[in-house]
Amino acid sequence: MKAINFAARRKKLMQWMGPNSIAILPAAEEKVRSHDVNYPFRQDNNFWYLTGFNEPDAVMVLIPGRKQAEFILFNREKDKTQERWHGRRLGQEGAINELGADDAFPIDDIDDILPGLMEGRERIYFALGANSEFDHKVMEWRSELMTSPAKRAASPGELIDIGHHLHDMRLVKSSSEIQRLRHAAKASAKAHKELMQACAPGKTEREMEAVLHYHFAKGGCRYPAYPSIIASGDNANILHYIENADEMQDGELLLIDAGGEFEHYAADISRTIPVSGKYNEAQAALYDVVLEAQLAAIEMVKPGNHWDHIHNKAVEVLTQGLVDLKILKGEPEDLIKRGVYREFYMHKTGHWLGLDVHDVGDYHLHGAPRVLEPGMVLTVEPALYIPEDMTRVNGHSIAKKWRGIGIRIEDDVLVTSKGYDILSKDVPKTRHDIEALMAKA
Repeated sequence: MKAINFAARRKKLMQWMGPNSIAILPAAEEKVRSHDVNYPFRQDNNFWYLTGFNEPDAVMVLIPGRKQAEFILFNREKDKTQERWHGRRLGQEGAINELGADDAFPIDDIDDILPGLMEGRERIYFALGANSEFDHKVMEWRSELMTSPAKRAASPGELIDIGHHLHDMRLVKSSSEIQRLRHAAKASAKAHKELMQACAPGKTEREMEAVLHYHFAKGGCRYPAYPSIIASGDNANILHYIENADEMQDGELLLIDAGGEFEHYAADISRTIPVSGKYNEAQAALYDVVLEAQLAAIEMVKPGNHWDHIHNKAVEVLTQGLVDLKILKGEPEDLIKRGVYREFYMHKTGHWLGLDVHDVGDYHLHGAPRVLEPGMVLTVEPALYIPEDMTRVNGHSIAKKWRGIGIRIEDDVLVTSKGYDILSKDVPKTRHDIEALMAKA
């Protein structure tokens, strides 16, 4: 797989920063799970995007045009005792040799060294608000320079949030990033297919979660990209249901929203399948409406279009389908204008995808929807939700046969120069293909 060029990313960012500036970004912190046990460490995505370094207790510094060193890393020292208990450390020599740092210092020396690097810089870039404790440290270092009589003339200038520009860089993916997103989607697709074949009445949602996570790991995705949603029956109408504890019943649907993470890049796939292997008449009718909406929305993914084209198309098809099934009454245009459809579909039709499952990047620029460009990756996920206790909407009764059904269909889509490429296309999504796969079990 093609290596990621972290140095090129740093160079691009420093070109934007301009001379006489400094950028300071901290690594993620280890987080306590319980007592003396930490959660598995997950690096801050902005920090990893620029360094490829996967240890805590580190700070990256970029100083464009500085002759002695432009890329400086503060990180943990090598320590045989600590490494024997908790794992290997890269150390300062490793930071230079393996990460391409121009210089590296022990993290414990940062208070002595970093203020001097900030001295006289016109602009200080950092991720304002991402880490309140580190924000306070930056303010302390700046204040130290401003209150020192010897250094006051060369005190640093304005503080600028680097997040917006860095997020804009992350929005359009390189070929190496697309390779990883494609791998994450393929491994996740395999896991979804295995789940479909393992699904049966009497099994639990948690058993299905175990099948997914096993095949994520087998495909190279050690961790899920987010807590997996395995929601049977009315649980599917809880959008972020993650208890995954109920027994699946004959005649129910199972909504699966899950994706693996491969080398920091996320997949995000949703399918809704019949627990017994066969959709009943009401389930089939609603499923076909959601699928039609998803296929129509994906056709809107192409350079020059924007998010509103995708979402509006999905809403149009979903609303017409609800009217055709007599779940809603009225003219579709009026129902859309009044937002009545939101009783059944309350979220947007997708989001950016990348290092974060809900990846960074503006959806609007200067008050207008963001125009799609080749290299952007997004999800397309229309849905319909009709909870058991939804008996009336817009003054009309909801027939019992529709209630307790929640359906979401989601794919990962790359914007190409000519249109789109569905990265998660290996997962069946027509009723015929899903039922045929489940019948082979």
